Amino acid sequence: MLDLSFEAPKPKVIAGARADWELVIGLEVHAQVASRSKLFSGASTQFGAEPNSNVSFVDAAMPGMLPVINEFCIEQAVRTGLGLKAKINLFSAFDRKNYFYPDLPQGYQISQLYHPIVGEGEVIVDMGPGVARRVRIERIHIEQDAGKSIHDLDPTMSFVDLNRTGVALMEIVSRPDIRGPEEAAAYVAKLRQIMRYLGTCDGNMQNGNLRADVNISVCRPGDYERYRETGDHSLLGTRCEIKNMNSMRFIQQAIEFEARRQIAIIEDGGEVVQETRLYDPDRGETRSMRSKEEAHDYRYFPCPDLLPLEIEQDWIDAIAAAMPELPDEKKARFVRDYGVTEYDAGVLTAEVENADFFEEVARGRDGKQAANWVINELFGRLNKEGHAIGDSPVSAAQLGGILDLIAGGEISGKMAKDLFELLWTTEKGADPAEVAAKHGMKQLTDTGAIETAVDEVIAANPAQVEKAKANPKLAGWFVGQVLKATGGKANPAAVNEIVTRKLGL
Repeated sequence: MLDLSFEAPKPKVIAGARADWELVIGLEVHAQVASRSKLFSGASTQFGAEPNSNVSFVDAAMPGMLPVINEFCIEQAVRTGLGLKAKINLFSAFDRKNYFYPDLPQGYQISQLYHPIVGEGEVIVDMGPGVARRVRIERIHIEQDAGKSIHDLDPTMSFVDLNRTGVALMEIVSRPDIRGPEEAAAYVAKLRQIMRYLGTCDGNMQNGNLRADVNISVCRPGDYERYRETGDHSLLGTRCEIKNMNSMRFIQQAIEFEARRQIAIIEDGGEVVQETRLYDPDRGETRSMRSKEEAHDYRYFPCPDLLPLEIEQDWIDAIAAAMPELPDEKKARFVRDYGVTEYDAGVLTAEVENADFFEEVARGRDGKQAANWVINELFGRLNKEGHAIGDSPVSAAQLGGILDLIAGGEISGKMAKDLFELLWTTEKGADPAEVAAKHGMKQLTDTGAIETAVDEVIAANPAQVEKAKANPKLAGWFVGQVLKATGGKANPAAVNEIVTRKLGL
């Protein structure tokens, strides 16, 4: 059973010129549904296609074209809701959100306001061993994306690419439970991790497949706790929304700047205006985009082209039964079954591909040793060379083979690292045991031969022998000399035992 007992991190406190202030943050995360076709048409969702090549008549809003719901996109939203421990609504409905923009051919967006498909859930955001923030999810609704306006191809004209138009999005709306910039970034990262485990969103922020609108306000210490007791949002201060953030680092920078901007306004006797803002990473500041719209500004009304969406509990139960193991459960199992630390389990489970690789290496072997090799040797080398786990020159089976040779006493730790290097560079795809034999990597375990080498080193260094007898810690020097004399092939444990016995320590 997963242990969810933890201590909540302290809120971020910012010292103003006159008083201390605390941050209050809520996020609306837009996650592109992992689907080969769009929400209401069969057009492709392929990224990087020629402009306006993935556009159906429905996407282009041609007269008489009617949307047809993509059932798989609905299934992906349900799966995401289940992954966030959320309520799945058996009844939901689509609404029209009306606004004009050149890359929105219909002049409205089909979304869900009044009856979302997913209700309340939660995300546990790890901030360190035993420290986590529980962020409440208010809702997840599904909607279609707009296109893209391009302004930098011509000095006098703008262009429109409708390839993204109609792509299915899940908007995941949190409560204002996040209390600092690091928590906000960690929350987005945790959502991304969960959805990648589920296969419902690839989380590629560079391609715009995951982006966040960050709502920020500041309040005096104690006001947030009073809000949680009373539900009075006015205690949290006036919020501003920073749109379309697609970088964890920029999210943190934008929050820091915006919080200080609001504090300065309030302490100077002004009032924060509720508005939508953009973050300029070059200047490190937010700037006003437009006044914040309310629901009535969009003139929402039920979409007349789509019937309400009614799903059956049996269908939801079938999806739930096929759910994969999620990050928190996998992390707890790695700690329990493989004896790794909570920190190492967090590193190993950060990406589902990494977790699968580790588990193949560790199965039937020493879990701590496997974790050490995967994290330090494999991940370290992958990061250094900019490879993803799927491109690793050394497979899980090969790395497991190296560990088997160590466990069998056939190679030493140093030999194992040399063997890893060969498998990475010149012996790609080869069997570790065959490569070790080919290159003469065989650990000397003959105690008679090791004793002879120890005797020779002791006889050649009488002064060092006396020092070691006075200070037993110096016995390590003899071990090093014996390993050097045997070309690093002697078993270090056997050498240490024989040196200690011979010196009478």
